[in-house]
Amino acid sequence: MNTDKIFAEKIASEYAPKEAGKIVALKKLDALAKRGAHIFAYTFGTASALVFGTGMCFCLGELGGGGVPAMALGIALGLVGIVGALVTYPIYQKLIQKGKMKYGNDILRLAKEISEE
Repeated sequence: MNTDKIFAEKIASEYAPKEAGKIVALKKLDALAKRGAHIFAYTFGTASALVFGTGMCFCLGELGGGGVPAMALGIALGLVGIVGALVTYPIYQKLIQKGKMKYGNDILRLAKEISEE
């Protein structure tokens, strides 16, 4: 077995011009269908966690100087953060379905073309 030849072919294949085939187009369409949902989930989930953390800081007296008003504000912020975290996944699923509906026909057509080749 000529390992030098295999190694040379592997290196050459990295530098050879690549054709944008149907598989690449299918992967791009799939990513495009899911991109909006992923962006929403990351940003809204992170914001909800930060709101929850801020509420905890108020409850522990790190912000607001302690006392009953800071505790009440902390509890309110904590509840808002928890609700935000709880609704993130159902909204994410709805957005995924919306993306699949929008790009589904193109993805199915391209997948059928690939499978028939």
